[in-house]
Amino acid sequence: MLKISATSTVDPSAVEADAIAFGVTDPPKLSKGASALDDVLEGRLKSLLSSKEIKGGRGKLAFTHTHGLLSTSRVCVAGLGKANQLDSDALRTAAARVVASTRAGSGSRIAWLLDGALGLGVAEQARAITEGTTIASYDHGAWKTVDPRPSAIEELVFVGEDTDGVAAAAQRAAEVCTWVNHARRLVDSPGNELTPVVLAEDAENLAAQHDRLTCMVWGPDQIEAAGMGAFAAVGQGSVNESRMIVMRWQGPEAPAEPVLGLVGKGITFDTGGISIKPSSRMADMKGDMAGAAAVLGAMGAIAALDISANIIAVIAASENMPDGEAYRPGDILTAMNGKTIEVTNTDAEGRLVMADALTYCREQGATHLVDIATLTGAIVTALGDFYAGLMGNDQPWVDQIAAAAEASGDHAWQLPLHSTYRRHIGSTYADFKNSSDLRQAGSIYAASFLSEFAGSGPWAHLDIAGTGHLDRSRDDYFTEAGATGYGVRLLVELAASMSKEP
Repeated sequence: MLKISATSTVDPSAVEADAIAFGVTDPPKLSKGASALDDVLEGRLKSLLSSKEIKGGRGKLAFTHTHGLLSTSRVCVAGLGKANQLDSDALRTAAARVVASTRAGSGSRIAWLLDGALGLGVAEQARAITEGTTIASYDHGAWKTVDPRPSAIEELVFVGEDTDGVAAAAQRAAEVCTWVNHARRLVDSPGNELTPVVLAEDAENLAAQHDRLTCMVWGPDQIEAAGMGAFAAVGQGSVNESRMIVMRWQGPEAPAEPVLGLVGKGITFDTGGISIKPSSRMADMKGDMAGAAAVLGAMGAIAALDISANIIAVIAASENMPDGEAYRPGDILTAMNGKTIEVTNTDAEGRLVMADALTYCREQGATHLVDIATLTGAIVTALGDFYAGLMGNDQPWVDQIAAAAEASGDHAWQLPLHSTYRRHIGSTYADFKNSSDLRQAGSIYAASFLSEFAGSGPWAHLDIAGTGHLDRSRDDYFTEAGATGYGVRLLVELAASMSKEP
């Protein structure tokens, strides 16, 4: 994990690092700390300003070599955008740009000058910089045997006149983002390596490291015996057996209620089943367990941070394959809550496994539910790759999740879940059908379906099909295609907010 330190000093030139970085807004000017640094650099930074090589636009980067005037070899100046539009994402993006520049020079220790006049508190600056640094240091190419990426950044040093609370905020962010990257590795892992059984083993290994964290795993026989006919059907066409993973966290001094329920979709590979997907981009369907990875990563971070909340996490892990045992279009399934489902599309499998997982999580005592799933392509069309779709049955609960999303950087946007949409899920033969033939409101349709299995009490759904895995760079601190670990930061923030409730 990233090593963190903070130094209160008015002389940033005394700090040893491979690079010193600071941010500037647009139009750019030097802060008090940067000016002190420039005095040692004999005006090189002011010269860059005069020549307009330093730009304040978000994501812009300029640097200068120190030529022996500092123990540090280079100084990086990162643009943060307009001052009146400054947010934590600007600092995350700036940190990612500095990581790319520093790694190219084989550096592993970065010092950041904090600016108390920026408009964001120094602790929030440190948190955002740490997140951007840790996330940008991740390597999607762990399976490559040639041309390995340069070493990741190993240490961050924060420098400023006032660094109160900085080290603690940054250390917390480093811990959380270590688990973000763990989730990313799970999502990036190929289906021949990451099966439902292996995903369950990852959860068991995590639980073994913490006294307050437990893990229970069910196989197909137990899933069927519990009456989970929807979940059981999805995996019956695969040689890789399904697993239901149940993790419980008993936070220190946490009251009996509320109990936060987290439910993650864990389709480790999705062919679409008999309703088979087109071959184009089917390889990306190894990432159809990004919701499960987010829940696992969040539970790891929650345990590491010892958050005072009671949590039950349920992951429905399965592989959707077409063979002679596979479930078919036209089949009618009976879910754990006794409701029947006509299968009209075997590629709408995620909502089937989630239906039984939601019912089970509520029955086990969750007072507040949130599920997270790469559920619909429609959400990608609607919101792209920056916002997840957020829907729910209780506005205060939805608002609490939306606040956690904004605070964490895992952004979410609420969509309506009006009762009129329920007409889309009606079936001639069963209580519901799992897919609509109307090409309308696909994401809301899926959420409406899930709501029928969420039981009584606050529930919300996060559709992360656009945010859990990127097809291309998002031009911020996610600089490459691949897994993002979306949801880990959000769920940790949500758990922390639950721990503060009376």
